[in-house]
Amino acid sequence: MSNTNTRTRTTEEEQEETTDASLSCPECSGKVVSDDEHGETVCIECGLVVEEDSVDRGPEWRAFDSREKDKKSRVGAPTTNMMHDKGLSTNIDWRDKDAYGNALGAKQRKKMQRLRKWNERFRTRDSKERNLKQALGEIDRMASALGLPENVRETASVIYRRALDENLLPGRSIEGVSTAAVYAAARQAGVPRSLDEITEVSRVEKSEIARTYRYVVRELGLEVKPADPESYVPRFASSLGLSEESERRARQLLQNAKEQGVHSGKSPVGLAAAAVYAAALLTNEKTTQAAVSEVADISEVTIRNRYHELLEAEQDIPIA
Repeated sequence: MSNTNTRTRTTEEEQEETTDASLSCPECSGKVVSDDEHGETVCIECGLVVEEDSVDRGPEWRAFDSREKDKKSRVGAPTTNMMHDKGLSTNIDWRDKDAYGNALGAKQRKKMQRLRKWNERFRTRDSKERNLKQALGEIDRMASALGLPENVRETASVIYRRALDENLLPGRSIEGVSTAAVYAAARQAGVPRSLDEITEVSRVEKSEIARTYRYVVRELGLEVKPADPESYVPRFASSLGLSEESERRARQLLQNAKEQGVHSGKSPVGLAAAAVYAAALLTNEKTTQAAVSEVADISEVTIRNRYHELLEAEQDIPIA
């Protein structure tokens, strides 16, 4: 081998490098890998350097931890379904200041005002995009008011986009379909909110939300499981300031109720509220039906009825 360089590859990192399937070693027909760190293509069998001085397509800077990497990265924000243009358009700041924080002159202010106006027109070029912009704003507002995580907002945005693409909006309000999307997304993500809670932050009536929700789920074929009463327990217990022991006891009461079939046909919110109230009494923690009723947004009568049913189910469990 004349004018060829060889070297021994000993580190685990070099052994795990990606194999270039289009090349094989001309000497031993062995496996060839690309070593991006050294800009070489090397045979892992005999160590022959097949190619050298390859183009480095990575960044010209180095980073030693994830924080430094994020700081040095010059890419924009990731695309998201929570914005009508998926975050790919340009935003012009409303403040009339330059990059150094200095105030703009009168001529520049007028120019920036015209640019903002045209930028807004280009961002929403047709009625569909204006519809989507309004709906996604509503979804974000309601999700924030309900304390829903970002993955729920993303799912709700996807559901609304599908409804818009499949022409499900004629005859229905934008607010109604966006509210139904939030309700469905929360249930799919396992962080459900009751219909009453959804109605409080929505701009439409409860009956319209329920009707639109059933329509969207049916037409889009969404897989939405029945709400589990246990999923409401952590939020109720946290709002009432109860201990982990009470929360655990409430879950146990609900599990017993499921085994006895008591939960069938009952509101999951009412069962969860009654379980939290019963668990607080069983663990000697102070709370009232009125407090639980306010947190769960359910009547005290419902809490009392479910409370007695849960305790009866607890007593009916056979002792092994």
